[in-house]
Amino acid sequence: MRSAFTLWAIVTVVFVATRLTGDPTYYLMPAEIPQQQRTELKEKLGLNDGIATQYLRYGEALIQGDFGRSFFSNRPVVDLFFERVPNTLLITIPAFVLSVIIGLCGGVWAALRQNGLFDRALTTATVVMQAVPNFAVGISAILIFSLSLRLLPSGGMGTWKHLILPVITLALATCANIAHLVRSSMLEVLAQDYIRYARSKGLSPATVVLKHGLRNAILPVLTILGLQFGGLVAGAVVTETVFAWPGVGRLVIDAVMKRDFALLQFGILVFSAAIILANFLVDVAYGLLDPRVGGK
Repeated sequence: MRSAFTLWAIVTVVFVATRLTGDPTYYLMPAEIPQQQRTELKEKLGLNDGIATQYLRYGEALIQGDFGRSFFSNRPVVDLFFERVPNTLLITIPAFVLSVIIGLCGGVWAALRQNGLFDRALTTATVVMQAVPNFAVGISAILIFSLSLRLLPSGGMGTWKHLILPVITLALATCANIAHLVRSSMLEVLAQDYIRYARSKGLSPATVVLKHGLRNAILPVLTILGLQFGGLVAGAVVTETVFAWPGVGRLVIDAVMKRDFALLQFGILVFSAAIILANFLVDVAYGLLDPRVGGK
């Protein structure tokens, strides 16, 4: 119920906000077109009615499974959006997997070498990556690896080389966040009595760290993975624009620039639903890993 209310609130805010951004007919028709023709087009698109009337009509359409058509291509927004989904998954899934693997390994290693060189480097890198926005990282990567070194393409979609810069750019901030959280959680767990008891039993360091340490340390980290996934989704919008990657993020940006209301509304709706679903799956995983939570 809470998830449904959240989606409704997001849809409502986006619907109202889009209507306040301006008249999309100025993008659909040349500026010199007579006002009468512009008014007729607005009437055809249903934009001459009040916001309340438009909202009720939009709500009725949603209930019937009709998400509208693009103003510019006159195609269902569902088709336009899901045509681009595979392209976005092509960079977000590798970026998420990469950030989780590197974040877990880096966080555990830093905790085991507390105050060492790697630990200090990780802390510094975390602060930097949290402060630097995605677009700055992407532009810097293009300047270095594409324009200066000429090792990788600067944008577009084609070979596997086109994936490298967008995936790494997208993964960096998430990777740093996960590593920082894993490190903090591992330090707390390694100081517990049961860890000292496990070591006193003569268990191997790997068993102590992986079986008794990491399993308990990862539980608090799971709670933020849903948020990190949401960060990847938001970051994909910027990253796809920087690298001219033909995914849903760039599609939504184009919809914003052109005031393609139906396409923008559907894009935000899907993004929001994906983040809510990711958080739900995290809650389920938390319950499975921690019987105390799962049994409540």
